[in-house]
Amino acid sequence: MQPPPQAQGAMAKVAAILTVPCSAGRRPKQSSQRRGCGSSSGSLSVRASSDANTVTLLDYGAGNVRSVRNAIRHLGFGIRDVQSPEDILAAERLVFPGVGAFGSAMDVLNSTGMADALREYIQRDRPFLGICLGLQLLFDSSEENGPVSGLGVIPGVVRRFNSSNGLIVPHIGWNALQITKDTPLLQGADGQHVYFVHSYHILPSDANRDWISSICNYGDSFISSISMGNVQAVQFHPEKSGATGLSILKNFLSPNSSGTKVPARRKASKLAKRVIACLDVRSNDKGDLVVTKGDQYDVRDHTSSKEVRNLGKPVDLASQYYIDGADEVSFLNITGFRDFPLGDLPMLEVLRCASENVFVPLTVGGGIRDFTDANGRYYSSLEVASEYFRSGADKISIGSDAVYAAEAFLQTGVKTGKSSLEQISRVYGNQAVVVSIDPRRVYVKSQEDVPFKTVKVSTKGPSGEEYAWYQCTVNGGRDSRPIGAYELAKAVEELGAGEILLNCIDCDGQGCGFDIDLVKMVSDAVTIPVIASSGAGAVQHFSEVFEKTNASAALAAGIFHRKEVPILAVKEHLVNAGVEVRV
Repeated sequence: MQPPPQAQGAMAKVAAILTVPCSAGRRPKQSSQRRGCGSSSGSLSVRASSDANTVTLLDYGAGNVRSVRNAIRHLGFGIRDVQSPEDILAAERLVFPGVGAFGSAMDVLNSTGMADALREYIQRDRPFLGICLGLQLLFDSSEENGPVSGLGVIPGVVRRFNSSNGLIVPHIGWNALQITKDTPLLQGADGQHVYFVHSYHILPSDANRDWISSICNYGDSFISSISMGNVQAVQFHPEKSGATGLSILKNFLSPNSSGTKVPARRKASKLAKRVIACLDVRSNDKGDLVVTKGDQYDVRDHTSSKEVRNLGKPVDLASQYYIDGADEVSFLNITGFRDFPLGDLPMLEVLRCASENVFVPLTVGGGIRDFTDANGRYYSSLEVASEYFRSGADKISIGSDAVYAAEAFLQTGVKTGKSSLEQISRVYGNQAVVVSIDPRRVYVKSQEDVPFKTVKVSTKGPSGEEYAWYQCTVNGGRDSRPIGAYELAKAVEELGAGEILLNCIDCDGQGCGFDIDLVKMVSDAVTIPVIASSGAGAVQHFSEVFEKTNASAALAAGIFHRKEVPILAVKEHLVNAGVEVRV
């Protein structure tokens, strides 16, 4: 199945953007990206004097490869970028962090001659580490927008997870590794949580079983890593898997060393519920980027000064939350609807700096939309998202633009392929796209009072109403739209969203718990992961939302910023409540 003509045009345009070499000026110069980050490790483009301390990186331009670069540098190794097929064949060690859609990646590899070079390099049994899509591309073919032929190194077909039986797809989060073959790469990783984010997988078979070094269970047991001689590949993201992932990378980069020590932990058994730290970032009245927190979306102090609440510096807080055990860190650029994202250099710098020391997933949202600047130059939302990915984001979050796209889709029943949601998910995969929903509770006396999905609420309304619907808003909660949270969630899933961040304006900053009625309604309605947000004020609120709804993750901000509830306390409470978490 081929994309429609307008989609093909969009893909051709982004392919041209993505395949421009680093030195051609499309990407920010690597040396300038490090200004002000406080790192002493030097420029990303520095080359080590010895090949023993240098790894060759195949970055074909899609998605967040910066995180892999930063993890490699963190472990003390230099990087040599592939510029031609000959660079692949000359590599002493090659890392291939594939990101995005299978077909788009193979198009780039085939058009540049790198596919043949990769096959030859692997056939020579040279040291190779594929990551995520870098594993999938080794197989015969993929059903993703296909069938599409792969590199054909390993027998097998890449297929989508089956969501028809209620399985949440994409598979996003920290799941348990089950090692099936003793291999130095995975030393110390058996029974540990590692981070996955994918919608497609490969099943074990008699034809490929000799390659398999570990499996993971999600609906079925799928291949989570392969190993044959010097050829290794993993479905998960070691660069986003904390200390365990860094240890795995060290095992590949320096196979004769003892690796990075992984702290002793409880043995993982299944997919963990995620605890996410959110940082609302905006400029204060002095022009500095600060982390703030709203009270029902109002971020100014209720004092005579009316200043923006300043709860800390974004990079410092993100680094601390990583140390404290956050499973993800989410940045929301809440000035994004007023400022042009590509010109918002401080926010890009926040991502670049945070990704140097935070080895868990980073999400960024705010202002990801099409834009025409004052000089008349048009930028697509795809270009805006690409800039965020290149700066360190693993996922991008779309808000208002997704609401408008959903309204148009529900009115016409037509997927135009032109919305930011559709374009970005097509190129980068739906697992890279989060839709942020900002609803407000509206009480009604009867379910028949409105044409939207209603729920019987746990707490009656001010006039004794037993029902409510959740009206969606745009522009930071300032403007209401004629669409409900239920209808919006169903529509954006159809348009290509891979995850939903479900806020609630009524609960924001109140500390009284998540809106269980809302979270249950939406998480029961969709087959993609739902992140519960707004209202957390105590550790019990996290266990409540996981026990009473199908939420895959719970997000909090103010209670972490103000140190009212530590992340570790949340995790310990969840363990005691019998909830699987990464500790």
